[in-house]
Amino acid sequence: MKVTVVGAGLVGATCADAIAHKDIVNEVILIDVKENLAEGKALDMWQMSPIDQFDTRVVGYTNDYSKTAGSDVVVLTAGVPRKPGMTRDDLISINAGIVKTCTENIMKYSPDTILIVVSNPLDVMTYCAYLTAGVDSSKVFGMAGILDTARYGAFLATELNCSPKDIQSILMGGHGPTMVPLPRYTTVGGIPVTELVDKEKLDAIVDRTKKGGTEIVNLLGTSAWYAPGVAAAQMVEAIVKDQKRIFPCCTWLQGQYGVNDIYLGVPVKLGKAGIEEVIELKLNKDEMALVHASAKAVREVMDVLDNMNAAK
Repeated sequence: MKVTVVGAGLVGATCADAIAHKDIVNEVILIDVKENLAEGKALDMWQMSPIDQFDTRVVGYTNDYSKTAGSDVVVLTAGVPRKPGMTRDDLISINAGIVKTCTENIMKYSPDTILIVVSNPLDVMTYCAYLTAGVDSSKVFGMAGILDTARYGAFLATELNCSPKDIQSILMGGHGPTMVPLPRYTTVGGIPVTELVDKEKLDAIVDRTKKGGTEIVNLLGTSAWYAPGVAAAQMVEAIVKDQKRIFPCCTWLQGQYGVNDIYLGVPVKLGKAGIEEVIELKLNKDEMALVHASAKAVREVMDVLDNMNAAK
C-alpha cells in the first residue's frame, strides 16, 4: 500500500515518520513546494530504517504529484501555521487556496484515495477539500478530535498521576475554543472520571483542553506538530489495517445531532472504506446545546469560505 503526506513541514514530517515506523505500508511519499525539503527529510527518515528496523520506503519530491499516483491514503498538512495572536479563522484566505490546489493535484493522480485533512482552520479546510475533491464525504474527513481528545487525556493523566493508557474519552464539536469535551463519557480504567476528579478541577481541565492549541502556540510561537502528526498517523493505521477504530473525526453531518451540511467533530467508525459509520451519542440537553453552539461557530467560518468562493 501507498500513503502520501502533502506538506513536509513539522506536522507532515512527523506524520510521515510515524507512519514509516509503524511499518504498515510499502511506501510513504512526502511532497512539498519548497525545493529539496521533502527529499531531504524523506532521505533522513529512510536512513533510520536499519536502526529502527522498518521496511517502509520513504521518498520525497518537490511539487511532483505524479509520484503520488495510486495513493491509498493521503494526509494533507500543507498550509501556513498559526502565529501568536492569530485565530484559526485568520488563516482561511491563505490556506483555502493552498488546500484547493493540493486537493486538485491529489485527486488528479489518486481519484480513489481517502483524504485526511490536517490543515488549519481544520473544520473549514476539510470542507474546502470536500468541495474540491468531488467524492463521497466518507472519503474526506479531518483530524482534530483525536488530537483534542489526546490533550484532554494527557491533562487528566497529569492530574491523576496515572497512565494515559487507562483513560478513555470522547470529544466533539469544532477544533477550537468551542470544542466539547464530554466528562460523562470519560473513564479511567473503567471508572467514571467524575468519581476521581472533583468538578472544579475537571472544569479547569476541560477549559485547558479547549485552549490546548493556543497554549502551544504561545509557548513555541507556532502550532504543535508532534501530537498532530502522530494523531494523523493513527488514523492512517486504522484505515490501512481496517481496524474499525472508534475515533472522533471532523465529519460531514447530514442530520446527525440535529445539524445538516456541516463538517464537525463527532465519533465515527474508521476502516478501509474511510468513515464507515457516524455514531450518535445520547447527549443530554446541556451537552447537545454545547455541540449546537460549536456547530454555529463552525458554520460561521464555513460561510466565510462560501462567500469567498461566490465572489470569485
